Amino acid sequence: MQNFTYHNPVKLVFGKGSIKQLADLIPSGTKIMMTYGGGSIKTNGVYDQVKNALRNHTVIEFGGIEANPLYETLMKAVELGKKENAGFLLSVGGGSVLDGTKFIAAAMRFEKGDPWEILASGAEVKSAVPIGCVLTLSATGSEMNGFSVVSRKTPTEKRAFASPHVYPQFSILDPETTCSLPKRQVINGIIDPFVHVTEQYLTFDLNTPLQDRQAEGILLTLIDQGPKALQSPKDYDIRANLMWCATQALNGLIGCGVAHDWATHYIGHELTALYGIDHAQSLAVVLPGVLRHQKARKLQKLAQYGRRVWNISGLSDSDTADQAIARTESFFRSLGVATTLTEYNIPEESGRLVADRISGRGEMLGEHQAIGKKEIREILDLCYRNELAHP
Repeated sequence: MQNFTYHNPVKLVFGKGSIKQLADLIPSGTKIMMTYGGGSIKTNGVYDQVKNALRNHTVIEFGGIEANPLYETLMKAVELGKKENAGFLLSVGGGSVLDGTKFIAAAMRFEKGDPWEILASGAEVKSAVPIGCVLTLSATGSEMNGFSVVSRKTPTEKRAFASPHVYPQFSILDPETTCSLPKRQVINGIIDPFVHVTEQYLTFDLNTPLQDRQAEGILLTLIDQGPKALQSPKDYDIRANLMWCATQALNGLIGCGVAHDWATHYIGHELTALYGIDHAQSLAVVLPGVLRHQKARKLQKLAQYGRRVWNISGLSDSDTADQAIARTESFFRSLGVATTLTEYNIPEESGRLVADRISGRGEMLGEHQAIGKKEIREILDLCYRNELAHP
């Protein structure tokens, strides 16, 4: 196992009715800017719960943060936060709202030019306004990490940054707040953490048996609980299990001392930026293509995955890997999501466009840094075909 440093200062408050604890988590006398999305928190009761919990605090609001948070929108929040001298940011919503809030927190303290440089060129984040989170949609794991992904209209980009300064000071996770989510968001909340795990697990062996078993446990739980959430959308226990899976999938713990891939995410981000499909939808399309293309490099882990997660037995490593990839794609389709670019009417030139954009930034993808322009085009070519072989 490789050397590593694990840093995670987030305080988690998990369970039914936990929003009531907000007042004790934010220092009194601190002006709060509450950020949220399209307004669903005002129809599902979360907004009223938050406002009631903070009735003795000064709260200003900024709503309208998109599902793929836009830089242009977030900069309006930066302007408001500075004008009002907000001393604390409270994200109320899903991972996208929190990702956007992390950028707002960093941009409010950024003093060297355009804050877009934090995303575009990795400009250092030296400090950030403190953040807290009330999570209403579990998927991204943003509630327990220092990562953020932000989009921009002009130029059309979707970029990420990471900083220890944007870890939430606390995250409130009440699974009950997720029970009214639309089916599409429930599906996304199963696929996103599933792919987060595979990008840290399906690489190559570094003698990390504990991390492997932890990753497999999350995958097995998502496979078991995901379909049940679609069948019984109001079941609190199922929602709680899915919410905890999403948090564990990207809080850094299963990634300690292992090789990371993230090619699926990088390619998926470009598809979302160019064609507007949901982040999780892009992942469900790209992951099978990446695994098929990189099968030889990932063979040992793919065979292990097939045997331990999908209970495939009696086959060679190569055949087990093929079946594991097919079952992964079949699982995504069983949730009701498409797994080919054709189904999203994405033109075949996408391979060239995505490859040009990524290679134009000098980036090589994958755990071996061996996926370049040519390989990206080959992967996306595979994503147009439905090669699903039902095991």
